[in-house]
Amino acid sequence: MKKILIALGAFAMITALTACNQEDTGEGQSSNEQTKEIENSSTSIASNNFYEAFDGDIDHIHGMGYAGSQGAVYFAAHDGLKILDNGNWYKTKEENNDYMGFNATENGFYSSGHPGSDSTLPNPIGIIQTTNGGQTLESLTLEGESDFHAMGVGFKNETIVLLNGQKNSLMEENSFYLSEDKAKTWKKVSAKGLEDQILSIAVHPTNANLVAAVGMQGVYLSEDKAESFTLISEGLQGTSVYFTEDALFYGGYNGSAVLVKRTLQGGTEEDLPLPELKEDAIMNIAQNPQKESEIFIVTFNGNIYQSTDGSNKWNLLVEDGKIQ
Repeated sequence: MKKILIALGAFAMITALTACNQEDTGEGQSSNEQTKEIENSSTSIASNNFYEAFDGDIDHIHGMGYAGSQGAVYFAAHDGLKILDNGNWYKTKEENNDYMGFNATENGFYSSGHPGSDSTLPNPIGIIQTTNGGQTLESLTLEGESDFHAMGVGFKNETIVLLNGQKNSLMEENSFYLSEDKAKTWKKVSAKGLEDQILSIAVHPTNANLVAAVGMQGVYLSEDKAESFTLISEGLQGTSVYFTEDALFYGGYNGSAVLVKRTLQGGTEEDLPLPELKEDAIMNIAQNPQKESEIFIVTFNGNIYQSTDGSNKWNLLVEDGKIQ
């Protein structure tokens, strides 16, 4: 379903549409315990039997990023992972899960969500981690209890910050939590200043003090591990956040889509060029950690763009969910 932006408040409806309410596919099932031999994660996508060529539609993207050392871009969709590698599209043959709260890391990715029909993961899946592109999924915590949509994970430090919507065995309802040991232990954080409907969270790749959040009223930044936040945007609704080592990229909507690059030292902001986005805005951002000039964006209307020159020119790769 195409999601049209009528006004700033329309993003609330969009968020509800993209937060899939997938039905349970299993009851009380144990964590995935695959025993087959797995190819090394540095192996190219094309030569790995876990993946196959893909030319279908990409619906309901919940996150994206460069997951691991392969140099491929992973898109977490409603029906599993879609991967762009050297200009070619692939999908996973197994573990086609509904990945919510997806975060790419230097070693793989973290996610939450719901299991696909081919998975033995419990529903909901709690928090999982993989270091081989989703071939094996390690359940870290709260399997069968919680599904986290607003969750950020640092690309290198793997610090987790999340908003818990419903009470579980470890966390209070509608509260923010932080873990610096891969979900083994959790600390409740105050998140002062986030009196807003929070849509997404990002954590700096190496400095766990820096956390950003997207809300209906704008974009927020914390410099004390999510204990307190400051509104850093003016006159727009926040739509996306993404950290590099020295900058925060954020998307917003103020009648039209905007993309801003904010330096972390000094807070200088630069408005970056965007493709023509009609009644649309940026939902996800990712920069190639090995090539700063390469940037991907995903829009609420299901479009995927790539820039290889730092956002001056954009190439349309997927339009309304359809590969071009």
